[in-house]
Amino acid sequence: MNEPRTIPPRLRDRLYAALTLVLAALLLPAAFARRPGHARELACHWALALRFPAEDLTGLTDGTRAAFSAARTEALWRHRQLIGLTSGYRDPAVQQRMFEEEARRRGSATAARMLVLPAAESPHVRGIALDVRPHEGARWLEEHGARYDLYRIYDNEWWHFEHHPQRRGTPPRRLAHPGERRTGWTPATPATYDLEPAAEKTPRPRLGPPRRERTTCPNERSTAAPSSPGDRQRPRAAS
Repeated sequence: MNEPRTIPPRLRDRLYAALTLVLAALLLPAAFARRPGHARELACHWALALRFPAEDLTGLTDGTRAAFSAARTEALWRHRQLIGLTSGYRDPAVQQRMFEEEARRRGSATAARMLVLPAAESPHVRGIALDVRPHEGARWLEEHGARYDLYRIYDNEWWHFEHHPQRRGTPPRRLAHPGERRTGWTPATPATYDLEPAAEKTPRPRLGPPRRERTTCPNERSTAAPSSPGDRQRPRAAS
């Protein structure tokens, strides 16, 4: 199942959410002493780090990390929802290896692109992609993430979100899978997606006086010797 709404909340996840919220409340005085203006965000960060000890936010762009921290701070304090990170930034070599392994497993690069993109096209390599958990957290982020320019991108990946501040709260058209081409909007780095083909450029007019064409009279005979087969122009080698 691809949609988080189709999976009912588990009792274990509800229990974890309640315990994490209590822990964040207990950590709030210490967070206030450390950062008075951002105490709730810092306490949330500490509590979620204990709930999801394996997550790693390093490598994300500053904007992506700030947006994600703000979003899950609101999710925890206002709606009692946890949002953990399973995968964020990926090293290009790791991403490319994932793609090649998936291509071998599925039999072709085209089939692999339905689940994994090569390193040159992956938003994980650029540090703007977030794979989140659990299902309830992903559902919350899908409904409220636009306020932070965090958007779900693929139909077949409920966990995958990307930070696109240039969208300014307007969700892009969702793709069926990572291999589908993106048209109609410009992402943060245009090389990541295939955009609408650009219009062909009109040739620029040639400057200066027009070139005169040499005319030959019908009765004029050529004085050049006839060319032999060896003198014919050879085709240029491809560059």
